[in-house]
Amino acid sequence: MVLRESSFDSLMSFFTVQTNVATSPPEVENTNSLASHAPSPQQDDSPRLITSYDGKIIYANAGFAEISEMNTISGLHLNELFYFNDHEGEISDGEYSVTIKETNIELLLQFSWITDQHEQSFLVASAKNLKASDKLLQQVSEKIEQKQQEQTDHSPFLDLSFDACCITDLDGNFDTINQNFTEILGYAIENLSSKTLIDLLHPEYKSAFISGLESLCQNQDITTHISLDAYCIDANNKAKWIEWNHKKIGNKIYSTGRDLTPLKSYKDSLKRQEKKLNKTEAIGNIGQWEWLVGSEQLIFSDQLYSIFGVQREDFKPTLDNITSMIHRNDSNRMMQVFQRAIIEQNNYDMDFRINHPDGETRFIRCEGRCELDKDDDVIALYGIMQDVTETTRREIDLKKAKDSVEKAYAAKTQFLANMSHELRTPLNAIIGFSEMMERQLLGPIGTEKYLEYISGIRESGEHLLDLISDILDMSKIEAGKYDLCVEEFNITKVIRMAVHMMEGRAVDSELKLNITTDNEDLKITADRRAVMQMVLNLLSNAVKFSHQGGKIGINLKAGKNNLSIIVEDYGIGIPANKLANITMPFEQAEADYTREYEGTGLGLSITKELAEIHGGSLDLQSTLGEGTTATIKLPLKVKNKKD
Repeated sequence: MVLRESSFDSLMSFFTVQTNVATSPPEVENTNSLASHAPSPQQDDSPRLITSYDGKIIYANAGFAEISEMNTISGLHLNELFYFNDHEGEISDGEYSVTIKETNIELLLQFSWITDQHEQSFLVASAKNLKASDKLLQQVSEKIEQKQQEQTDHSPFLDLSFDACCITDLDGNFDTINQNFTEILGYAIENLSSKTLIDLLHPEYKSAFISGLESLCQNQDITTHISLDAYCIDANNKAKWIEWNHKKIGNKIYSTGRDLTPLKSYKDSLKRQEKKLNKTEAIGNIGQWEWLVGSEQLIFSDQLYSIFGVQREDFKPTLDNITSMIHRNDSNRMMQVFQRAIIEQNNYDMDFRINHPDGETRFIRCEGRCELDKDDDVIALYGIMQDVTETTRREIDLKKAKDSVEKAYAAKTQFLANMSHELRTPLNAIIGFSEMMERQLLGPIGTEKYLEYISGIRESGEHLLDLISDILDMSKIEAGKYDLCVEEFNITKVIRMAVHMMEGRAVDSELKLNITTDNEDLKITADRRAVMQMVLNLLSNAVKFSHQGGKIGINLKAGKNNLSIIVEDYGIGIPANKLANITMPFEQAEADYTREYEGTGLGLSITKELAEIHGGSLDLQSTLGEGTTATIKLPLKVKNKKD
């Protein structure tokens, strides 16, 4: 291959080395004799060098540096630079064929010995007749073509990468991209002719990216590379989070970009979830902890530092530091719980107190689990701690209040029982003597008006005795001391007896009592006296709140396992807002619409309690101004508690 002079110069420029090469001869006492052999700026740039007598190179021009592709030639021995193809021994004046060791380029050199005025000898070597060195030019040309091929055809290598790879010039213009660049960002090489790498970035990241690339280009260290993460806009106008790594080689920038969009989205989602978790923990005043068995330090979540009243940067959650904050009576118990959990591999929970830095004692609830390895050995304990101070204090206050109420209630019950017992004795005497005087058992009373007064005394005494009996029964029920005396009896007869006992009051109010039953011989097992009292209470209310001249129905309905006693009246009824609370003790006595009627309001309350003691219930349905339906539902067979 024959090249023109201009072509040769162009090819030589491709191998320009950016390091300093000696361009002036070494210092000798007289260099005039060497000046004729050293190249001048006007001479061609053909390879030339000068060595000392022992073969050490003291000068080499740029042309020789280009051919050898070595940054530093001065100081080397000829044998380190090349070897002679067909010569051994001493070198004399003449032509020799050599091969450059670094590049394997064969070169025909003209060697000449010169001696200066001080009898110092130097060897000058230069390429002979460059125009005639076709073999050299062909070798150089082939070398250049090989390097160009290596620099331009990177696609097979780049396509092996799973990252987006590209080669750009120093201005960011694209030279080469790989297949994954197209798959990740959606651009083919023909779509990037008018774009630079900077153009693909989200505007928010362009400034930092440009600064990073500029610093890379200005750095002369070829080992330097930089990493820059940024959002890139793909061909579909979607943002992709790319981790870019850049390296400058010559006048090219080699870049690899890893698509971290899924990882970025996952991390962002994880941060959002962690933020929500922290907020949730703050609301619940709960923190997480973990302890690796054998370790001195626990792992605390942010909220636990807040619960313990310490700062993360000032407090290390070691076992000693945590134990020092726990109340003295609880610290040993906590360690015992941990040890038992490790040995038994069980879940655990405990409450303990800590001495808060503000001087307050706070209550902590700790719940934990065991983490096992593949051999089922406990390797860690983990769980939660919750500040339950407010809840614990409320529980303490509630317990104190409950104890106080129970004491007051017990005192009230005892008082009512004593009062009822004490009042019954004189009332029985009043009623008994009044009845004797009313019947004039010991002789006639002189004035008939006295008989009327005596009758009033007896009726008032009986009414007062009924009230006291109700109070005493209610006290027994509330105190849980009302014992059922269970027996089998005919329920129909009991109901008819109760109706008979109320007939006098019904007649006075011109009320008609109607009894309806499916079975006259129906028997149940229950407390006869309690059932009688329930029926009497319902009949008494029906008579009391019915209009004069009305009627009252008593229905007995038997089912497979229970029966219903239904008492219907068509009287004043109960307001809807009072119906839910009417069975509470003393409720009726406080209602404005019943103040004209006698009674304590305990009748329905006692009836409800007695029905529930039997395992039954009381149901009330009422419409104001139209009447009330009361239904007692009882099981056919009630078990005695003593059984």
